[in-house]
Amino acid sequence: MNTKALIIVDVQNDFMPGGALAVKEGDQIVPIINNLQLKFDFIVATQDWHPADHGSFASNHEGKRVGEFIDLNGVNQILWPVHCVQGTFGAEFHKDLEKHHWKEVFQKGTNPRVDSYSGFFDNNRMGDTGLSSFLKKENVTDVYICGLATDYCVKFTVLDALEEGFKTFLVADATKAVNLNPGDYDLAIDEMLRKGATVVESNFL
Repeated sequence: MNTKALIIVDVQNDFMPGGALAVKEGDQIVPIINNLQLKFDFIVATQDWHPADHGSFASNHEGKRVGEFIDLNGVNQILWPVHCVQGTFGAEFHKDLEKHHWKEVFQKGTNPRVDSYSGFFDNNRMGDTGLSSFLKKENVTDVYICGLATDYCVKFTVLDALEEGFKTFLVADATKAVNLNPGDYDLAIDEMLRKGATVVESNFL
């Protein structure tokens, strides 16, 4: 039997308006995701969970600023403000996000030597969160992905889901983009479509 799963990506305080790495209108997707959860029996979430000395933080590189790129363990890495540090308020899920029916939370970005946008693997694909094997063990074939942010963690979670063989849907109205550059949202959508994802709206599920 085909099992479908909802994957909620990084709906955490630091990505909300007023947070350390705020996504514009990021809080507006919380009620949409809560309604979306009513349509799924199988729900998992990912959580950015960085140590304070994480190599993607600009403040950990003397003379470097947010938005600059460095070589981090062989990966071209953009530098971010300090965000989603383990055990902090910023790393917690938004207080209004319904969490009672989640099967599991998969933490990512825990290795200070490599960033991890995807909920499946870190950016050099050396670290595995266990999400793929967990879903496959539960006979999940179709995944619906929502959360923050469309052009980074959501996109890379979608791309890895496709590579792992899942039929993959992006729930477009349940995501928001960082948009470091104007148009990043549209570019991300185009890339996901090109790689084989299906883009849907929550009210049509």
